[in-house]
Amino acid sequence: MKIVLFANTDWYLYNFRLSTAQQLQSLGAEVVMVSPPGDFGARFADHGIQWRTLPMQRSSLNPLREAWVLRALARLLAAEKPDLLHSFTAKCAVYGALAGRIAGVPAMVNAVAGMGYVFASESLKARVLRPLVGALMRGSLGHGNSRVILQNPDDADLFTELRLAPAEKIRVIRSSGVDITRFSPAPRAPATRPMCVLLAARLLREKGVGEFAEAALMLKRQGRQIDFLLAGTPDPGNPSSVQREEVEEWQRQGALRWLGHVEDMPALMRRVDVMALPSYYREGVPKSLIEGAASGLALVTTDLPGCREVVAEDGVDGLHVQPRSASSLAAALARLDDDRELLLRLGDRARQQALQHFDLRGVIRQTLEVYDELLPVPLPGDWQKCLQVS
Repeated sequence: MKIVLFANTDWYLYNFRLSTAQQLQSLGAEVVMVSPPGDFGARFADHGIQWRTLPMQRSSLNPLREAWVLRALARLLAAEKPDLLHSFTAKCAVYGALAGRIAGVPAMVNAVAGMGYVFASESLKARVLRPLVGALMRGSLGHGNSRVILQNPDDADLFTELRLAPAEKIRVIRSSGVDITRFSPAPRAPATRPMCVLLAARLLREKGVGEFAEAALMLKRQGRQIDFLLAGTPDPGNPSSVQREEVEEWQRQGALRWLGHVEDMPALMRRVDVMALPSYYREGVPKSLIEGAASGLALVTTDLPGCREVVAEDGVDGLHVQPRSASSLAAALARLDDDRELLLRLGDRARQQALQHFDLRGVIRQTLEVYDELLPVPLPGDWQKCLQVS
C-alpha cells in the first residue's frame, strides 16, 4: 500500500506530519512526501521516507504556470500510483483533488487547516480571490471516493454554508496533534522571577504579531518586568507577512526578543510561562496553542474559530482577548503577572485539555479511521488493531 502526503512546504510536512508518516510506515504502508523544494525535505531520508519535489509556488496567480504545475502533479501521481493521496492546505487540496482524478488515484483526503489568507484577509487581493477559490473548491473537493478533513466546527459550518464540499464527506479532526511526551510541563519557576510570554507563529499580521509588540511596549512603559519572546520567521509567500525590518525595529525598541526559527520548541517552552496568540487569522487549530497547552502554559488568545477550540472558556482554560486590540492583550497579561496562582491554574487546566483532546496518538487514529472509510485495498494486519485502540 502506498500513501502520498502532499503540502505546499516541506517545512509543514516535516513539522506537522512526520509522526503520521512514521505511524503509517510502522503499519506496513509505503509513504511518499510531495512538496516544493525546501531546506527540510532532505531530512525525510533520515526516517526512511521518500520525498518528491514539485515546482509549485504558493503565491503564484499565473494561470499558465498553474496549469503546468497541475499537469506536473498529475504526472507525478500517475508515476507513483498511490492507493491514497492526502493533501494539506487549501491550494494543495484543490490541486491534489484535480490531479488525483486525472491520474486515477482511487482515494483522496483533502485537509484544510483553517481558511487562510483568502478568507481571513480583507485586502483587495483576498476579496478578489475569494469567489474564485470558492468556485475551485466546489468543483474539486468532496467528489468521488474522497473526504474533507477540517479542524474545527466553525470551518465545517462554513464549508457547508458555502457548499464547498458535501456535508456527508466532511470530517472534523481537532488539530494536527501534539506529542504530549515531548511537550510536558517544566518545574514551577519562582513567582519572583519575571513572567515570560511567548508568541510562536509564522509572522503574519493576522496572527496578532503587531498587537503583541505594542502590548509589550505598553507594559514596559508601566514599569512591568515581563520578558516577551517572538519565535518564527516572515513568510515571503504570504501577502500578509510582517517584514524582517519591522521585527528588527520592535527588538531595537526593547519590546521583545526575536528568536527567529526555533528547532527545539519543547526546550523553549520549558523557559516560558504564557503562550500568547492574539490571532484574527482564520485558524484551523493553532499548533502553538496546543503545544503550549501540553507544556502547561497559561494560554492567551482570541475567541475566534480555531483558537476557541483550545481556550473554550475565558478564565477557566485560558484568557480571551479582543482581536486587533493591543490594550486588551496587555490587560490580560498584566492580570496574569499580578495573579501567579491564576497563571498556574490556567496552565494546569491547559495541560488537561491537551491530554484529553489534542494527543497526537488520538489524531493519528482518527486520521486512520478516515483512510479506513476510503481505501480500496485490504488494510495491513496491524491497521485494524490501531483503529481499535481508544
